[in-house]
Amino acid sequence: MSESFRGELSQKVDSKARVSIPAAFRRVLEAGDPSCSVPPRPRVVMVYGDERRRFVECYSITEMKRVEALIARLPKGSPNRRLLERNLITLSATVEIDEDGRIVLPPRVRDKIGVTPADLAAGFDAIFAGTLETFQIWKRDVYDSEIAVQSLAAVEQLSGGLDMLALLPDPEA
Repeated sequence: MSESFRGELSQKVDSKARVSIPAAFRRVLEAGDPSCSVPPRPRVVMVYGDERRRFVECYSITEMKRVEALIARLPKGSPNRRLLERNLITLSATVEIDEDGRIVLPPRVRDKIGVTPADLAAGFDAIFAGTLETFQIWKRDVYDSEIAVQSLAAVEQLSGGLDMLALLPDPEA
């Protein structure tokens, strides 16, 4: 994996639901879109499926094709394939980044992250959270509360002074 999404970046969403994709994330999307034009206008696949999540998972074209190939290896009509197709393929939108580095958040994406008409009218902050192969888009207040919950869980998981790096798999295994 040469290019990855990393970092936590706050971006303002305007009243027309436009938001700038962070420059570092745009570079990864450009590298991960084989048909990216010149000047670069890469695409991003925004997955809003899976009711348990309060964020949108975003993939480069190349990464989504890798996921699609894995889904296609499952038996047609199997429960696992149907679940994955529904939540990763059907409940998604492919959006092109404009010449100014922005996208318009589609209505289903806005619904997924909990954007109200009042939020949109006033503008709001979205968090772009890098997760290596993908990045997530959250509404700021939802993200902050989820991070607080995850921090408490991490304290328990790392009890006894366990170093976080101890969670990584053994490179020799």
